[in-house]
Amino acid sequence: MAHYPLDHHLRQPYRFLAGAAGLYLSLFGVLGIAMTWGEPFLHRGSDWVLGLRTNPATAWLSTLVGLGVLAAVVLGGNVHHRVNVVLGWALIAYAMVLLAFLQTEANVLNVSMVNVIVLTLIGLVVLTAGLYGKVGERG
Repeated sequence: MAHYPLDHHLRQPYRFLAGAAGLYLSLFGVLGIAMTWGEPFLHRGSDWVLGLRTNPATAWLSTLVGLGVLAAVVLGGNVHHRVNVVLGWALIAYAMVLLAFLQTEANVLNVSMVNVIVLTLIGLVVLTAGLYGKVGERG
């Protein structure tokens, strides 16, 4: 059983940072959808949004993950803790898979090394917010 800190005094600042990370992912996704509208879903063009390469698949995936992080932040409590721990690890794993496929034909999400670095950092922020976001029972 994991021993997460309960009611950590930095819970709210970490939650704010997770919200900012979710907002960035959502904004990147929505702008990416708008910029790549009408292109094939796995297009490998040279579209850049907010400093990251994108295509419609990457934009939609980022939008969904960003909205998931934002929903967890808004709900707060132990939902925020559980969802952000899972999404934090998932973002880090996703970044490592993208790194493995970066210079190959398997790079169907049209990402660059900048995307990998940013996703790793966002994953770490979301994971940290989740780890310190656990709330104890009040009774």
